[in-house]
Amino acid sequence: MLTIRKLTMAYGGRTLFEEADLTINWGERVALVGPNGAGKSTLFQIVLGNEVASAGRVERDEHAHVGYLSQEAGDPGEDTVLQIATAITPEMREVQRVMREHEAAGTLDSGEYAEAQDKFTLMNGFQLEPKGRKILAGLGFRQEDFDRPASEMSGGWVMRAHLAQILCLEPDLLMLDEPTNHLDLLALLWFQRYLSTYPGAILMISHDRDFMDAIVEAVVEIDGQKLIAYRGDYTNYLEERETRHEQKLSAWRNQKKEIDRIQEFIDRFRSVSSKASQVQSRVKQLEKMKTLEKPRAPRKVFKFHFPKPPRSNQKVIELEGVSQAYGEMRIYERLDLVVERGDRIVLVGPNGGGKSTLLKILAGVVPIDGGELTVGYATRLGYYSQHRSELLDKSKTVLEEVCTTGAGMREEDARGLLGSFLFRRDDVHKKVKVLSGGEKSRLNLVKFLVDPPNLLLMDEPTTHLDLLSVEALIQALKQFEGSLVFISHDAHFIRKLAEATWHISDGEVTKYSGGYDYYLEKSGLLDDEKGAVTA
Repeated sequence: MLTIRKLTMAYGGRTLFEEADLTINWGERVALVGPNGAGKSTLFQIVLGNEVASAGRVERDEHAHVGYLSQEAGDPGEDTVLQIATAITPEMREVQRVMREHEAAGTLDSGEYAEAQDKFTLMNGFQLEPKGRKILAGLGFRQEDFDRPASEMSGGWVMRAHLAQILCLEPDLLMLDEPTNHLDLLALLWFQRYLSTYPGAILMISHDRDFMDAIVEAVVEIDGQKLIAYRGDYTNYLEERETRHEQKLSAWRNQKKEIDRIQEFIDRFRSVSSKASQVQSRVKQLEKMKTLEKPRAPRKVFKFHFPKPPRSNQKVIELEGVSQAYGEMRIYERLDLVVERGDRIVLVGPNGGGKSTLLKILAGVVPIDGGELTVGYATRLGYYSQHRSELLDKSKTVLEEVCTTGAGMREEDARGLLGSFLFRRDDVHKKVKVLSGGEKSRLNLVKFLVDPPNLLLMDEPTTHLDLLSVEALIQALKQFEGSLVFISHDAHFIRKLAEATWHISDGEVTKYSGGYDYYLEKSGLLDDEKGAVTA
């Protein structure tokens, strides 16, 4: 279906690919992985024909239909959610426009309307709408949302509508760039099950390890400007990559020993005339030998020793009869909650259900309308949000911010930790004021790690992180001795850290005394999903 031959691509003064090869067969499910900046999204754009490689060829089956979901949604214009989902091609979009105009004008007897309706029928338009409704429902839209203008909704919901459009199209090759970024856990579970029976090929970029393990059967890594293929899911890829590295390292060591042995003989007997022919033979042997390069070790998770936070009292924070609203919209009414020392709680539920609001209430970021918020006298509270960049000193460098926060922290350790969170080489000398939003979020995260509070409130901490950075964060939080309340849509992250689950929907909090899998089982979501629409 898709073949890449001898691809070479230089971008921004860097060589991303050099004579790289890749083949994707019909129906194959492949994850493209590599550190941020390795060229994953660039490769997508080359395959789509939006960028031209320096050399090499991209060959696609002429009969294969390709669908692509980017990380960013464009302007939805005046289209409703359902219109976005069912406007799967430019031709379909134009036919729908003509039909809508005549329906609004009441000119249903016109020849143009009849012609558009015939085209709509030929393109299976009447079957498309029921399919679109089912997919939108699976992705978390309510029935009353279908006819709402998408422009009234957040960017995350617009992205879901575009995802529904790609799924309605059902292309032969489905290309997905971080498709789970805007999905809550329920929508993610539905989407995962949908893709498990998808009839076409899938090529995805994702930072969600569990999602890849559930879907893909091959992993392609960008490494050393090459595309290295591995069979199996992401977990198998990690194991196989380590095995291959050990084999290459062993071969390099053995060859080095052999070269040293031969060179020692040459040096020892170079001036002995009776050994001249043997010396010459070994010189030629070395000249003919194809010298192996020492293999680069795969990137590993940076091991960081978390400073011990001060001990809190047993009741870390408590809400009694708390009410909170935004204008006329009532979010919580007489809410009672307690977080105790050592709790590790994940907040789950549909987007817009009140998860982030509850975290902000606990952090004291939003005022409450009624009730009482009691913070323990020994509680030292820290709130991490992607949008709280005002906590940073814009005049300092990245390295200075971390070293100032972590009293007594060695520069070497600070650099190692920053490198694990994607600040590499000269990045550590950037001024905070020139950092992107994602870089500021990561820097805030590092600051929490080097000077932890004893109550850590975290809202989507894995956003802007690559897979190894997520693992580094997991390892740091595993040894964290304080209390943790967090929101995440990364199932792997949740499984590793959550010991209790609070489901939040329409201001109601339902508590489950176990982690993610316990919550799925006890909530009945696994049973509910069995009836979900499939591809």
